[in-house]
Amino acid sequence: MIPDTTLIYLVLYAVLNIFSFLTFADDKLKAKNNSWRTSEKRLLIYAFVGPIGALAGMKLLRHKTHKIKFKIVYVFLLLHILVIGYYLMPFLTG
Repeated sequence: MIPDTTLIYLVLYAVLNIFSFLTFADDKLKAKNNSWRTSEKRLLIYAFVGPIGALAGMKLLRHKTHKIKFKIVYVFLLLHILVIGYYLMPFLTG
């Protein structure tokens, strides 16, 4: 069984990814409307804490997909998968 604290962390992680996605969506909307944009540095910081949401925003909204520096989002995602997998392994193996 997964402890309550782990469940809290998973919910927090989901919220961070949703926030990351919404930030990418907001920046895409600002780009279309030619208004003040979110800095790439800030987008990358949000991508670091919520790479699933960032990657979803990039792919679904076709935003920042051609920028070389945003390829690091894949590395962020891999790091998150490894850390979460390492943390959850004791609960999954019994």
